[in-house]
Amino acid sequence: MKFQKWLKVAGDQSYRNKKCPVESSEQVTVFNYLRKHYPETYGRIAIHPRNEGKRTHGQVSRQKAEGMTPGASDIIIPGNPSLVCELKRQDHTICAWQKGQIEYLQACHDQGCYVFVALGAKAFIQEFEKWKS
Repeated sequence: MKFQKWLKVAGDQSYRNKKCPVESSEQVTVFNYLRKHYPETYGRIAIHPRNEGKRTHGQVSRQKAEGMTPGASDIIIPGNPSLVCELKRQDHTICAWQKGQIEYLQACHDQGCYVFVALGAKAFIQEFEKWKS
């Protein structure tokens, strides 16, 4: 996985372990952390847009019309600035960019959002704590 120069990467890019947790497990860890430690604030407003998955052409067209944005990042927390994070596995060499993800991150970056890629839940939590302080 190649990272853009403008894109902040949280986590150890040299980490290699093909048995590291899958992205969905890392996602659960992140949201459990936010909801446990910040139940009335960040845990309440943080979202994970559901954009992945197989859909028929008709479903995709309808969902786009309803506001689905292909490539939307895994974790979005409204704020000033808003936090926008693409979560990847801790070993990023076994991950791939999905269509539209880099463009979405670039658009958020251009609008002044706090944008980063987190390599695992631990990296997300560390970067989140920097953002909120």
